[in-house]
Amino acid sequence: MKRSAKGTVEQFVSDDSVVTPVPCVKIGGGRPPTSTFLGTSSPSRHVKNVPGRPKTDRLDAIWLAKVMERGMCRPSLVHPKPIRRLRDLTRYRRSLVRDQTREKQRLEKILEDAQIKLDSVISDLHGVSGRQMLQAMIDGQRNPTILAGLARGVMRRKIPQLREALTGHFDDHHAFICDTMLRRIDTLTADIAELDTRIEQMIAPHTEAVNTLDEITGVGLRSAQEIIAELGVDMTVFPTAAHLVSWAKFSPIDATSAGRHKGNSTGKGNPWLAATLGEVVAGISRTNTFLGERYRRLARRRGKKRAIVAVGNSVLTIVWHLLTNPEARYQDLGPGFYESRIDKQRRQRDLIRQLEHLTGHKVAVQPQPEIPNAA
Repeated sequence: MKRSAKGTVEQFVSDDSVVTPVPCVKIGGGRPPTSTFLGTSSPSRHVKNVPGRPKTDRLDAIWLAKVMERGMCRPSLVHPKPIRRLRDLTRYRRSLVRDQTREKQRLEKILEDAQIKLDSVISDLHGVSGRQMLQAMIDGQRNPTILAGLARGVMRRKIPQLREALTGHFDDHHAFICDTMLRRIDTLTADIAELDTRIEQMIAPHTEAVNTLDEITGVGLRSAQEIIAELGVDMTVFPTAAHLVSWAKFSPIDATSAGRHKGNSTGKGNPWLAATLGEVVAGISRTNTFLGERYRRLARRRGKKRAIVAVGNSVLTIVWHLLTNPEARYQDLGPGFYESRIDKQRRQRDLIRQLEHLTGHKVAVQPQPEIPNAA
């Protein structure tokens, strides 16, 4: 077998055939910009435990070239270059947001070390009021009454609580660390804003798709941008919504052995897409909608983690239909959709069982007596 400097297999001779030159894709490396599908999703899985031959690097290279040339290997999804560049931007933005969140948490920990409990009174420590108080403490002001007087708007109603929360042991050591952290937070904020502008420019050709996904409950503009960056807008690569859900590893897995159901995970999919869907489901869980009620029903019976996966499955299904058919629009079914579909007798039986469980008494249902009409 001859291998060129560029990593292509020029020719190899086996016992049964001579195969023409084929490109050899480096696993985990670059990809040609013009192709939609190329390479293998997991070559090691396709050539693992092959009977009849020893497993060596040389024989594996020959076997991979054969598999790829003959179309026996499942291809992997490679988005067009604009989508890949958009994905780089959205992923980097999410990484910066995570760094910013960590820095804010470190700042809160430093304040707690000085016995300053502002976060217990102010919901947003980095709002207008909280930022002015922090900057005043860094500049040398230590009087809790003066610091509490810097509150703005509705925060002035909490001046007594603020005065108590600002009473601590904040000194120059804490001021130096907090000043450094605030500068770091401001730098990250500026970088994130710059990325937002760049992402809006890159995603401008897909503005209609972003607005369509924004109609889904719990999906905002940023979530829609991240979903498009990870999935693309061409849904023809997924024949059905189930294929998309399976690719994202949000499909249920039934692990049954000898009649016993065993717990099993859905697998390791795209962690960036999973993070976005997790945030979307967290927002959905607090809404009075069909998806919100679906989350609460499943969380009561199966737990929050399974509910997140199930509702994420539903969100991906909706996304597939909206991106497949540009004329489709999202319409919420309402929180009472499940109750309207449940049989009345089944609903009555469930309510009686719940009441007996709560009271410990047997419940008997009797018909309501008729009220005579007034003469």
